[in-house]
Amino acid sequence: MNQLNNAFTLFLSLLVEAIPFLLLGVVLSGLLQFFVDERRLLSLMPKNSLLGALVGSCIGFLFPVCECGNVPVARRLLMQGAPVPVAIGFLLAAPTINPIVFWATWTAFRGQPEVVLYRIGFSLFIATTIGWVFGTQKDVRPLLQPALASVLSYRTQTSGGRGSGASTILQSGTYFLGQSAKPLITDPSELQAAMVATAAKPTSYRLRLLLDNTVQEMRELGSVLIIGSAIAAIIQVFVPRDVILSLGQSPVTSILAMMLLAAVVSICSTVDSFFALSFASTFTSGALVAFLVFGPMIDLKAVGLMLSIFKPKAIFYLFLLAGLLTFLLTLFLNLYIS
Repeated sequence: MNQLNNAFTLFLSLLVEAIPFLLLGVVLSGLLQFFVDERRLLSLMPKNSLLGALVGSCIGFLFPVCECGNVPVARRLLMQGAPVPVAIGFLLAAPTINPIVFWATWTAFRGQPEVVLYRIGFSLFIATTIGWVFGTQKDVRPLLQPALASVLSYRTQTSGGRGSGASTILQSGTYFLGQSAKPLITDPSELQAAMVATAAKPTSYRLRLLLDNTVQEMRELGSVLIIGSAIAAIIQVFVPRDVILSLGQSPVTSILAMMLLAAVVSICSTVDSFFALSFASTFTSGALVAFLVFGPMIDLKAVGLMLSIFKPKAIFYLFLLAGLLTFLLTLFLNLYIS
């Protein structure tokens, strides 16, 4: 009974610390989603693959979304005509490289500020590198799902191959406004009709959509947070301490264990720092950073979302590159810095 009480106390403490950050992230993400036109940003995107990947990785500061929201935004960026490195960089970095996550991580690890810096630095490096690698693909359509590839083909044809027709296919917000529970529109004529129907909507209509979106996101992400917090509490209380210590103190197994846990738990990046904090006394610094870097990029719930953009082979490459780079960087941190 005492163990149950301890587990419940830990569970509640994680929720109390994390919920305000989750709510703030959802509201801010919704504001930017419904009221900011990203086409103006796209016109300024660099064409160089490496620079484009770096810029895309930093866009999260302007469009702060967790790993639940980065996939539809990245898909919209691709459909708007954004360079592939920009979209890939955003896809991988946005859940971490944004002010909400920075603040939440700083709050959780006040006593270990280096964890915050390593998380931001490693995430930026990995996302930029992978975006640059994917940018070497001259035609991205073979990596995309057929439905999305057909939309890009239509965009290219209507713009004469110059990319100027992006805005005639999909204006900012047309995928999200009133369509969050519907499948992606891929027929060009339907897409144009959706744009016309939503372009003239008044501010009051978008505010109502923002409220609906906030409730829906809090319901969905809140359930993930509750499950993740429960898992953390159960592991901390019921798993034998010797087992945790044996995994957590090894520079190699600690990283692998936390990367696996990050993928399985699939907790939102706005609150995962509080989850990782519960392991701070038993796991190496590199393992904590691995959890905070790898989880927002790759987790089980993200697979289904990514399948709406990429073919399975492309997702496998993303997983492989992200996992390998995360492991090598955090292993170097464990062996030579910590």
